[in-house]
Amino acid sequence: MARFPQVFVIVFLLLGGLAARAAAATVEEMLAEASLGSDKAPVTVIEYASLTCPHCAAFATTTFEAFKKKYVDTGKVHFIYRDFPFDQPGLRAAMMVRCSGPERFFGFLEILFKSQESWASAADPLAELAKIARLGGMSKEEFDACMKNKELMDGILKGELEAQQKYKVEATPSFIVNDVLHEGNMSLEQFDGILAPLLK
Repeated sequence: MARFPQVFVIVFLLLGGLAARAAAATVEEMLAEASLGSDKAPVTVIEYASLTCPHCAAFATTTFEAFKKKYVDTGKVHFIYRDFPFDQPGLRAAMMVRCSGPERFFGFLEILFKSQESWASAADPLAELAKIARLGGMSKEEFDACMKNKELMDGILKGELEAQQKYKVEATPSFIVNDVLHEGNMSLEQFDGILAPLLK
């Protein structure tokens, strides 16, 4: 049985109201760009990730906060997260995050990456995702409705296809820095090298 640290439960309590907002959201709203920072920043960084990708989880848990503090919070980078699920559990997890609503998107993302080993490797990942959703305030009925939302699923898969066609994305995580593809779990130092000439 997957167990979630107490801090996760506290975070989910802070995500209260998730279900009501999710029920009211349209598919177009759920598929809207998930971003952090100013869209007027001189550099745009797009991350393509799968919630079942260990390298994506490593970036999310070891590098992202420092990257955000140094570049996003200071107005230098507009950060955009896009789904690129490699498998069914990754697709279902992406759908659940999209159903959570824009205010809770990145909080849910953080929880799923931090607890990835627990739910993604479970015998029944969907059942574990349902448990996480309930901790966040989503009822079984709402979770089931989210999982059955074919329009949402198709929208995520369409975005994945567009990433392959436009940017030649084949692996996760992949980062598009001002339209240039960089693959792999990059360190803050690697980002420094890429971003320095763009921020002169």
